[in-house]
Amino acid sequence: MTESSELVTQGNAGTDGAADRIRKAIGLTPRKASYVFYRHTIPVRALHWINALCMLVMLMSGLQIFNAHPALYWGNGADFAHPVVSLSAVGTQQDFHGITQIGGWTLNTDGVLGASYHDGVKEVRGFPDWVTLPADSPNLALGRLWHFAFAWLLVANGAAYFAYAFASGHFSAELLPKARDFTNLPHEIANHARLRFPKGEEARHYNGIQRMAYFIVVFALGPLIVLTGLTMSPTMDSAFPFLPWIFDGRQSARTIHFLCAFSFLAFFIVHMIMVVLSGTWNNLRSMITGRYAIETEAKNG
Repeated sequence: MTESSELVTQGNAGTDGAADRIRKAIGLTPRKASYVFYRHTIPVRALHWINALCMLVMLMSGLQIFNAHPALYWGNGADFAHPVVSLSAVGTQQDFHGITQIGGWTLNTDGVLGASYHDGVKEVRGFPDWVTLPADSPNLALGRLWHFAFAWLLVANGAAYFAYAFASGHFSAELLPKARDFTNLPHEIANHARLRFPKGEEARHYNGIQRMAYFIVVFALGPLIVLTGLTMSPTMDSAFPFLPWIFDGRQSARTIHFLCAFSFLAFFIVHMIMVVLSGTWNNLRSMITGRYAIETEAKNG
């Protein structure tokens, strides 16, 4: 990945200089001297945003598909009396409330999971209308169309990212965890908990936690969610009969697929929190223009 840098100090012309003048006018401390370098190449940025769109559509359409039968099982068949997880409603036709069952636990999740309002009318549905695509439920056919269309786009995008990462050296330079990452992991976790993020030259590259997280998401969760998705297809099972065997049955594959989807969601939430805490505009700019600003470290003496 080609990198270039330029020094940006207080009072420079352009938007950075204007920002400094605004900060001074409202009584804020001036920004520290910093330099901007080219952090993300065009392929990385393009593939990142395509992936974000695919994941959003697939999550929402996947929840719509789940609403057709809002329960998860383990094994090759569905044991309706003993689901691993289920979203349902109890009561009468006129007076009911939503519940979530996880193993032997039952939680009251009325209004969000199991039963929620759609167009002002309370109805029995797994996930609420504001997280499903389309909003009307059940709509299995349209949900599947959205899901499969973007699934193949996600696979193509992922294959392109794999090819680029290995061909450009991005994989070995930024994604492959190093031995020191494991050694320094407790220190990295402590620094992140104290909101102490890398400065200076250290900020030019992903830290150990980032490398581990991205490696797991891209090279473990990504392939796993694709394989479990394929396993749920009878056609794919006929062509590749070892798939159900790997995951202990189609229902097990569906449960793992669901867990992977929410693992992606958890990663996204943590990712966005870190983006905000470590500098919203700087991080967003780097993924739009490729340029990332780094504060120069103060030198003693």
